[in-house]
Amino acid sequence: MILLDRRNFLAGSAAAAGLAGAYPGWAMGVSPGLAAAKGSSTLSGNDIAITVGNSAFNVDGRIAHAVTMNGTIPGPLVRLREGQNVRITVKNELDEDTSIHWHGVLVPFQMDGVPGVSFPGIKAHSTFVYEFPIIQSGTYWYHSHSGLQEQLGHYGPIIFDPAESDPVSFDREHVIVLSDWSFLHPHMIFTRLKQEGGFFNRQKLTLEDRLKGANPLTPEERAMFARMRMDPTDIADVTAAAYTYLINGHSAAENWTGLFRAGERVRLRVINAATQTIYNFRIPGLRMTVVQADGINVRPVEVEEFQIGNAETYDVIVEPEDQAYTIVAETIDRSGQGLATLAPRPGMRAAAPALRERPVLRMADMGMSHGPAGSSMPGMDHTGHGASAAAGSPAPAPTDHSAMNMRDKSKVDFPVGVGVDMIAPMPTDRTGHPGIGLDDVGHKVLNYRDLVALKPFKDMRGPTRRIDIHLTGNMERFMWSMDGEQLSERPEPYRLARNERVRMRLINDTMMTHPMHIHGHFWQLVNGHGSHQPMKHTVRVLPGSFVDLDMTADAPGDWAFHCHLLYHMHAGMMRVVKVRPLEGGES
Repeated sequence: MILLDRRNFLAGSAAAAGLAGAYPGWAMGVSPGLAAAKGSSTLSGNDIAITVGNSAFNVDGRIAHAVTMNGTIPGPLVRLREGQNVRITVKNELDEDTSIHWHGVLVPFQMDGVPGVSFPGIKAHSTFVYEFPIIQSGTYWYHSHSGLQEQLGHYGPIIFDPAESDPVSFDREHVIVLSDWSFLHPHMIFTRLKQEGGFFNRQKLTLEDRLKGANPLTPEERAMFARMRMDPTDIADVTAAAYTYLINGHSAAENWTGLFRAGERVRLRVINAATQTIYNFRIPGLRMTVVQADGINVRPVEVEEFQIGNAETYDVIVEPEDQAYTIVAETIDRSGQGLATLAPRPGMRAAAPALRERPVLRMADMGMSHGPAGSSMPGMDHTGHGASAAAGSPAPAPTDHSAMNMRDKSKVDFPVGVGVDMIAPMPTDRTGHPGIGLDDVGHKVLNYRDLVALKPFKDMRGPTRRIDIHLTGNMERFMWSMDGEQLSERPEPYRLARNERVRMRLINDTMMTHPMHIHGHFWQLVNGHGSHQPMKHTVRVLPGSFVDLDMTADAPGDWAFHCHLLYHMHAGMMRVVKVRPLEGGES
């Protein structure tokens, strides 16, 4: 990232103050909903223009440098229809390369927007034209895949309306874009993380906690963490010590407000565009019906809260009464929260809830299960429909975890070294878990087993093989990798044959939740619902767990596959998936 000259930037800030904190129409401080926000604030049609440039951005009266699209944070809402073809001209006014990746959008790989993988990037002061057909509907988003520009504001929402009638009925809709903002330059944040893994953690357990009986860990767990030199409160790399949490570009003090009329069915399209923050999303006093996950319709399920990983999207229906409600996006480590309001009239605001007690990691988060290694939910078929033995090998016999050394790496078949500080000895299927800190909140929280696809998946072939992919890292050194190798080490790509049906088992050997994202494809999340298992492009893999994902490799090309915690990807937690042959039989 090329820094602006501070004197020149600040000199221009006063002139820019009138535009600082500029928002697209749908994200203005008080929004009546998307229907009223259409027009100049929404980009639609077959020809669209986006300009990437430097802007001043105001957060709580403090002006900073941002990288924006068409001058706003978030970027403009792009709204298109399934079945149309679109041409998007992107002009780069930066003094460095940029890019736009259409997250979750099924496009030819040359249009995917990942420099060094699918195209060379958009050079400084140049223009690139994206052209692709819209072959899907739902809620998605777009962002830079260049450097750390996403942290500086380079993200925006995109909606594809269905070609046929929408199975979800609603009277009004709001886009809810969650993000995180820091006045520290992203490269400085990364440097601090490399210098000390827990640099931003201000919630560590203390001797006072233990003396007061406030330390929830058992003596066995305390001894295990001490032996591993790991911190049970190391849940988020970057916390409220460095971040202001934004909803539609607004801080809690600025209070973005979405309006409604009492009795309406209101659709909220919730997008986690945060750089490094996993959120727990709820609206106290208002139940939410989840109707879509990652842009794909699911059978309605009523919840009071859900955890949303970086780059995930959830559409929910709410039916508010004639009162104000607080939208709460609480961070996974509960160090801070983004706040906004749903209200029938401008100026109304409900009480903001206090932050809940910080969570701590436990034995299960270390991959220390009391059941068989590789065990899963009772009665769940992990073999696939007619899969070969390679795709459904039996679980090993039960293991006594008391004798396990978490740092014993002698039995793995991938490179290990200083970049791999632990191997989870008994990872388990935790798709039925709502997320760290949400298992005892006293109300219904969404988990992945609640998700059931509205329509059956088109390809019900059994996987012909299983690829085990370990999510690895060294938390103390802030080194992140997949199968023990960082992208900078040029590891061998994961190679798939075109139209091959494969099972990916993502095994989290670390003690952090990783939102993993596959480009160009959707996975079918193996959660026990057979042909109606949900499709997702981004999946949270909990610490000490594995997730099984079936995929049809029907999109030839080179595709990025990575953790969507931006600093994890930047540190090396990214690989390439090659699907061959290409069109015309090219290998």
